[in-house]
Amino acid sequence: MTQPPTGTLIGVGVGPGDPELLTIKAVKAIQTADVIAFHARPGGVSAAKTIATNYLSDNHELELLEYPVTTGIVDHPGGYAGAMADFYLEATTRLAAHLAAGKTVAVLTLGDPMLYSSYQHLHRVLAEQFPSTIIPGIPSITAAADALGQPLCEEEEILTVLPGTLDQVVLTARLRDTDCAVIMKLGRTFPKVKQALIDAGVADKAYVVVRASMTDETIIPVLAADPETIPYFAVAVVPSTGGIDATDAIPAGDKPRGEVVVVGLGPGSPQWITPEATMELAHATDIVGYSTYVNRVPHRAGQKRHSSDNKVEAERAAMALDLAKRGRRVAVVSSGDPGVFAMAAAVIETADDDQWRDVPVRIVPGMTAAQAVASRVGAPLGHDFGMISLSDRLKPFEVVENRVRALAGADMAFAVYNPASKERRDQVAILKKIVAEYQAPTTPVIVARAVGSNHEQVTVTTLADFDPSVVDMQTMLIIGASTTRTYQAGVGTDEGGVKRVFTSRRYG
Repeated sequence: MTQPPTGTLIGVGVGPGDPELLTIKAVKAIQTADVIAFHARPGGVSAAKTIATNYLSDNHELELLEYPVTTGIVDHPGGYAGAMADFYLEATTRLAAHLAAGKTVAVLTLGDPMLYSSYQHLHRVLAEQFPSTIIPGIPSITAAADALGQPLCEEEEILTVLPGTLDQVVLTARLRDTDCAVIMKLGRTFPKVKQALIDAGVADKAYVVVRASMTDETIIPVLAADPETIPYFAVAVVPSTGGIDATDAIPAGDKPRGEVVVVGLGPGSPQWITPEATMELAHATDIVGYSTYVNRVPHRAGQKRHSSDNKVEAERAAMALDLAKRGRRVAVVSSGDPGVFAMAAAVIETADDDQWRDVPVRIVPGMTAAQAVASRVGAPLGHDFGMISLSDRLKPFEVVENRVRALAGADMAFAVYNPASKERRDQVAILKKIVAEYQAPTTPVIVARAVGSNHEQVTVTTLADFDPSVVDMQTMLIIGASTTRTYQAGVGTDEGGVKRVFTSRRYG
């Protein structure tokens, strides 16, 4: 007995809205299909059918798949999920009857059939029983970016596509952890989406594209968008930062308030820059900092760089705050962690002025030099420890001496920042002399130079053998305590033995 022929299921992407954006293959599939199926909200008009209207004929059988609901509010005993499950069961049953009768069924879907599409639910069931094919369509993601005339993503940037139905906290976290983003499913979700964009610090360069490619297409800066007027057929776009500066594209009267983000670059190695810091650098319109640190930031098209000398922290902070007041997104860069002998304090202190108190300031932490140096030898800062800068540029050296005595007298390991410079050559010797009053000659001392660079040198010595003359501004010291121990490891291996250092958490 000959089996009756089965029909073919075709998922047809009709694109974002403009009928001229239908592909030739999509048009052929629509024209030759027996049955045309399309979705619509209760009492509404199918946008997908409207796009394909010119290619429909009296020979087509039309199947309207009308959603029972379009929000989570429903009287169904199984709730919204139950109502939708019944809907898809009924829809697949209807389409399966056509396919079993040997008819070709084309299901029209906005954008692309495999991107946040209702067709996906039909495909999962029907493609297991009948032959199927999918015709790609232009998604609203790219249509919106093209409408903006800005790159959606460039070079090594990461693009994240998000549904607006996500929890606001999750949206914010995802937006902070990417370079470029598109948020779909707006409409009633837009208020929380807008707040998530603000909380993530990217709202100033984001846009809402309403009905991309349609005759009533509208582009609105996110910060100027009225949540009450944003429809479902809209996407929010956070475009690439590699091209046009988004704040320059907004009319002057609508320019958002800028912000200052103080970013820690870590001690030196690119591997030690956090993903958060990398993201903030990518999103910044301006990079401000000591020239040595600014040079560590990769160049980006359209980004302005403001380098200065290492001894003008207050002036640098004022310039950054002034740029932010004018609507710029400014990244002030510091080595290590910006809150440890670096620019965070300078910016926060300078911002304590009537002209800048309303400028948003955020601090993005980085790995400290002390952590990096300690990691090279083990755990010399594994118990209570201190940090001190030997620089007397902003405080009398008498204060430095008193603090060294307090640290050594408290018997805890401590890291020494800025131990010497071309002009300051005696202070390390004074440090050694003071510590020797409190600690044994065998106290471990770590001398680390240019950690994280190709010129890294780390030496473990003792207080007695420590030579202050080898120290310069690229050097960091860690002075041990009475509980700091060293031992030789890896003896007899290819490494030839390494000296490990740790400060015990136990006494006695």
